[in-house]
Amino acid sequence: MPVKIPNSLPATKILTNENIFVMTEKRAVKQDIRPLKIAILNLMPTKITTETQLLRLLGNSSLQVEVTLLQTASHKSKNTSAAHLSSFYSTFDTIKDQNYDGLVITGAPVEQLEFEEVNYWEELKEIMQWSKHHVFSTLHICWASQAGLYYHHGIKKHAINKKIFGVFEHDILDNKSKLLRGFDDDFNAPHSRHTQVMSTDIISCSELNLLAHSKEAGVLLAESNDGRLVYVSGHLEYDALSLDSEFKRDLDKGHAIEIPKNYYPNDDITQIPKVTWRAHANLLFANWLNYYVYQETPYDLKNIDKGE
Repeated sequence: MPVKIPNSLPATKILTNENIFVMTEKRAVKQDIRPLKIAILNLMPTKITTETQLLRLLGNSSLQVEVTLLQTASHKSKNTSAAHLSSFYSTFDTIKDQNYDGLVITGAPVEQLEFEEVNYWEELKEIMQWSKHHVFSTLHICWASQAGLYYHHGIKKHAINKKIFGVFEHDILDNKSKLLRGFDDDFNAPHSRHTQVMSTDIISCSELNLLAHSKEAGVLLAESNDGRLVYVSGHLEYDALSLDSEFKRDLDKGHAIEIPKNYYPNDDITQIPKVTWRAHANLLFANWLNYYVYQETPYDLKNIDKGE
C-alpha cells in the first residue's frame, strides 16, 4: 500500500531504500481515490524506530494510506527530539473531531505498572473510548493489547516470573478468521514482555475470539467478534535487530536478562539474527488493512457508527 508520509520524515528515506512504496503529497493528490486514514498512537520511547517499523508494514499493499502520527499530551517523550515531535506528531485534542478508517496503538515500556499508575492512562482511556465511535478498526500491540483487553473487556494482565523474550512458534486456533488468511499452520513471532493475559480469560469472554497461541509464549492474537478491535500481544512489527537492541541495552544497564530464545544462531550473540517472522508480519497487516478496514469501512467516514 503506497504510504503517504511527509518527505522529511526520517522513515521516508529508510523505506525508499528498502523498496517500500512511499508516496509524496504531490503525487497523492493526483490520484482520484479516497486514501485510507490510519492514525498511529506511538507510545514507544524510540518513536522514530517504531514509526518506521509500522510504516514499513502499512506500505506493503496496493491502496493509498494517509498516516497521522499521534503522541500523548500527558506524557512527554525523553528519547525523541522535540523538533521531530512538533514537526510530525499531533496530540489527541487536535484530531478528536475527525474520523479514521484504522488506528494502531503501540506497545509501551510500562507493563510492570498497574494500568492506573501509568501517567497517561486517563488520556489513553479517553482515546480508546473515542475509537469506538471515530475509528472503524483498532489494532492494539503488546502492552496496548493488554490495556485494550482490560479497558474494553475487563480482562486483567498477570505478572510472570521470567520475561517472555525471544521468537516463538505459534499455532492457529481459528483458521476461519480473515485476519489469518494465507497464514501457515504454525508461524513465528517475537515477544518481549513481563506480563501476560490468560488464554482462558479470552476464551471465556463472549465478545472475543482467540486466534493464535504459543505453548511457550501464550496468547498472540485475539479479536472482537465484529473485528473492530484486534489484539496482538507480540511484536510482529519488529525488525531483525530489535530484540538484539533490547538485550544489549539491558546488559549495559546491568539487568538480569537471558538471551532471547530462538533468535541468535546457535545462541551466539555475536552472530546476526535471521528474521523468521517477516512474511507473516506483512500478511497480518495486509489482512487487517484489507479485510478489517478497506472492505468494511464506510466510504464516508461520518457513517462509521451507522455501518454504511
